[in-house]
Amino acid sequence: MIISIVGIGYVGMSLAALISQKHKVIVYDIDDEKIKCINNNESTINDNYIKNFLKINNLDLLATSEKTTAYKNSEYVIISTPTNYNPETGSFDTSSVKDTVSDVISINPNASIVIKSTIPVGFTNYLREIFSKKDIYFSPEFLREGNSLQDNLYPSRIIIGDNDSLAKRFGNLMLDLSLSPKDAVPIIYMSSSEAESVKLFSNTYLAMRIAYFNELDTYCEKFNLNTHNVIKGVGSDPRIGDYYNNPSFGYGGYCLPKDTQQLLTNYENVPSKLIQAIVDANATRKDFIANQILKKTNATVGIYRLTMKEGSDNFRESAILDIIQKLKKQNINIIIFEPLLHSEEYEGIKIIKKIDEFFLLSNLIVANRFSNELNNVIAKVYTRDIFQKN
Repeated sequence: MIISIVGIGYVGMSLAALISQKHKVIVYDIDDEKIKCINNNESTINDNYIKNFLKINNLDLLATSEKTTAYKNSEYVIISTPTNYNPETGSFDTSSVKDTVSDVISINPNASIVIKSTIPVGFTNYLREIFSKKDIYFSPEFLREGNSLQDNLYPSRIIIGDNDSLAKRFGNLMLDLSLSPKDAVPIIYMSSSEAESVKLFSNTYLAMRIAYFNELDTYCEKFNLNTHNVIKGVGSDPRIGDYYNNPSFGYGGYCLPKDTQQLLTNYENVPSKLIQAIVDANATRKDFIANQILKKTNATVGIYRLTMKEGSDNFRESAILDIIQKLKKQNINIIIFEPLLHSEEYEGIKIIKKIDEFFLLSNLIVANRFSNELNNVIAKVYTRDIFQKN
């Protein structure tokens, strides 16, 4: 089969590596650097598993910035373009998805379209109506940063927003590419709106767990209790489990902030308290962390890494960014150590290139996630990374 993928971020890159094992994949993107990476057999994201996968496998993979080349012969076009939440409209900016659907139909009306971008509930039905095309499907992805290809190779479930023959063909295609035992991966067919809801509710539940254990940690820190012991005791109950329970400065990243906000918007006319509380709890946690830092020092605060988690190259919506803004408002002197930044400053804050200099200049080192290179200055470090895991 010939399959096109639009957008080479975390979702698109992992899907391209996955599918090109057995099928010809043509990736479309407007970023020349990303196209160059793909055509040089390099990953567009900082993921060692994908980098190695590209090296050791003979993949049938091509990237292009020409829409006609990308779409004209494809049986399926998978859309994985970004859909950031826009607080002014109270919804995702889905223009990239809509524009891509329009382009695909104009170039290859026979291609079936599968949307992997996160979208509001009801958006697939809207696209089907305005384009008079039934074979537009939503199939949510459930990928962790730094583990995106593994999560595609060993999926927990495959969800398809329809049950017609083309939807089932795509579901079987994804199952065939899985390395898990075939009877261990359920394919669940449902309406497109139900599939869209699954994505938003899944990520909001994970955000709720993070917010819950963060508030547990806030309580323990407030009353000088050992957070590690309390969480271990709580998580030992098999009904609760030992996962998504490592405290942080707040949930962040590509999905959780925007998906919780979108779901909250969908609840506008629905009786509820919990979804709003999850969003509010995350903001409250950041306020608490900032206040704890201010209690510890009024001298130079060193921010160790902007990334949300260790092994990631992403700091979009990272909780530490909000912490920085709160400290700036208190006129605290801040410096940053972030190897991914090559500039001299970040939002007016000096970036220290050498780690030893960063350690020397920092009176307090703030780290959302701990790293072994902090061991020698641990007395200076403030973190809530209790279990030292993402």
